[in-house]
Amino acid sequence: MAGQAAALDQGEAFARIRLLRSPNVGPVSYRQLVARFGSAGAALEALPDLIGRGGAAYRPASEARVADEIAAVRRAGARYLFSDTADYPALLREADGAPPILIARGHAELASRPAVAIVGARNASAAAVRLARDFGGALAEAGYVVVSGLARGIDGAAHQGALARGAGGGGTIGVIASGIDIAYPPEHAALQDQVASEGLLLAEQPAGTEPLARHFPARNRIIAGIAAGTLVVEAAWKSGSLITARLAGEMGREVMAIPGSPLDSRSHGCNQLIRDGAVLCQRPEDVIELLEGFTGQPRSTFREEGPVFAGGEAAEAAEPADVAGLLTTAPVSVDELIRQSGESAAAVQLALLELELGGRLLRHAGGRVSLAG
Repeated sequence: MAGQAAALDQGEAFARIRLLRSPNVGPVSYRQLVARFGSAGAALEALPDLIGRGGAAYRPASEARVADEIAAVRRAGARYLFSDTADYPALLREADGAPPILIARGHAELASRPAVAIVGARNASAAAVRLARDFGGALAEAGYVVVSGLARGIDGAAHQGALARGAGGGGTIGVIASGIDIAYPPEHAALQDQVASEGLLLAEQPAGTEPLARHFPARNRIIAGIAAGTLVVEAAWKSGSLITARLAGEMGREVMAIPGSPLDSRSHGCNQLIRDGAVLCQRPEDVIELLEGFTGQPRSTFREEGPVFAGGEAAEAAEPADVAGLLTTAPVSVDELIRQSGESAAAVQLALLELELGGRLLRHAGGRVSLAG
């Protein structure tokens, strides 16, 4: 999956969508299955036997369900982007756990341009909303694609600022936690349509999917992964914006924040980010200076690095390691499991793959895993 294919056979494209929609198959297990069996079609044929070794029956997603989804995507005027094709966002492709498949509506070429994410509070102050709009406009005018999540408050203002610069600006990308055909929040339906028509709208979830709480952290990793840096405008202690910032740090991207008053709880998250090593930004020029010539070596020192393992390692193991007894519902890094088990990385990865496909394993940010609750 690492290389870029010039074209993708329709049968294999259908099989890839079906594999990703099959029970308990996530981005990591998807890549391991394709690496192990050579193609999505071969992986689908092998899945029942692979799961059956643990005594459980397994049925992949039905062809009819996938055909219905593809039809819904077409009705929405959208299309699929596969992670090994040229129109998939290049920086996102490098991120661990990146979506193997995205659904896109709009101008896919925007995903190949330099991008900066702007995120922040939904219940943002009037001053912060104006800042987000001004930063979004100035960064778009400087040629950067402004990426955000189309949420209330800071997200919507950043998109509006970028869109106000028109065709001469860098543009904007909206990443949503629902299906490509679902507008959320409802009051941003017109803005979402404008982003899709003048910029680019991206979704990981199948068409028709309503946004659920667990979809938003997944959406946040896409926002962080597309951009060379993430700017947090206003955020409280515990917010999705800080999740996005942490994910950007894990990916080795720039993390930036606008400081705020210590008397306003909506500024506490940004101030803490700066204390932890995020770069303090007060003007759009500060962001531009930081991102110009970004080479993958960020100057911000905000880091929460997790272990990195190649998803294809499971392809090399003949038998899975016995690691189930080492797992609990508390997340633990995969390298810790390798150390404690004394088994090869490939054997541990294969064991985790089988546990995940059996519905017994959850994967977390930073390469950590746990037993399902």
